[in-house]
Amino acid sequence: MWLKKLSVLNFKNYTEATLQFTREVNAFTGANGAGKTNLLDAIHYLSLCKSYFNPVDSQQIKQGEDWFMVQGEFDKDGQLDLVACSLKRNQKKQFKKNKKEYTRLADHIGQFPLVMISPNDSAIVTEGSEERRRFVDNVISQTDLPYLDRLIAYNRCLMQRNSLLKQASRGGVLDKGLLDVLDAQLVELGLPIFEKRRAFMDEFIPEFNRHYGFLTETAESVSLTYESQLMGGNFAELLKQHLDRDRALERTTVGIHKDDLQFTIHVDMPLKKFGSQGQQKSFLIALKLAQYSFLYRQKGFKPLLLLDDIFDKLDDHRTRKLMQMVSADDFGQIFLTDTDAVRINRIFEEINRKVRVYEISHGTVQ
Repeated sequence: MWLKKLSVLNFKNYTEATLQFTREVNAFTGANGAGKTNLLDAIHYLSLCKSYFNPVDSQQIKQGEDWFMVQGEFDKDGQLDLVACSLKRNQKKQFKKNKKEYTRLADHIGQFPLVMISPNDSAIVTEGSEERRRFVDNVISQTDLPYLDRLIAYNRCLMQRNSLLKQASRGGVLDKGLLDVLDAQLVELGLPIFEKRRAFMDEFIPEFNRHYGFLTETAESVSLTYESQLMGGNFAELLKQHLDRDRALERTTVGIHKDDLQFTIHVDMPLKKFGSQGQQKSFLIALKLAQYSFLYRQKGFKPLLLLDDIFDKLDDHRTRKLMQMVSADDFGQIFLTDTDAVRINRIFEEINRKVRVYEISHGTVQ
């Protein structure tokens, strides 16, 4: 699978732009703020129906305009698909494939899989467990639509249980009958999510270790571990055991919404505290490349790979190793951004790989 053509209208800092791509490496270069990353985000929209950086769709509309459109032409083994996303202010977002509008955006997820690596990914290491769960859920959701539906239903049920706990705290009476119903629903929805996450991590961790080892030549030992309260107890019993605590805190304190990933370096030291910026970035890149490998294996075709400002905080050796890796046959079409066109050309000349460079300046493509 590859993206042949991209068109944007009134999208972020672009009034209008159309680009034709090569099947291999496409690089957007230019000064900071020129609009390089915005083109990656437009591609992300076509794959996952949303921005990678900003959840508010209306904020993608170019200042002073009332609508935006992003359109792309994909080639899957010779079959062409036209995907379009458009939004008018104060109206519902429209998403179409071959001019037919989706009734549910979730039905589009996974048809054109994509992996993005961005400086924003540092939140996976530095922020709370929600960021790491989101990473896991985003990967699985691109290969398993029922998982996404079940996760949405679980979160809805969790909100209802938390609301019930708050009402009981304020009114003094807990509706035990309703609580039992919600607990049963949480267990019914949560257990398959837990099992899917555990199976995914069993497959994902060896891929992560392989990519990290190649990228760093095992310069340091790191580990990735999946943690869940359900590993050590029956979900239904855990809900009962923690009810008094839940009532006091007015929220549900056990369940798959508390799952986390543990990142360590040098045997057992938290990566967040003891890893350098370069080590943290190498860890994140290995996570995303493992995501790519997982999607490739599950889908049977190569996803798109988007690399935003990838060379920042990586030394020359790791940069060269990364480009060697993603330029191998295991990877397909690549899009990347950098401020330095000379560096891009030099790197790909050194590894004997062709690259098409697009100079970006103030929302225009050279």
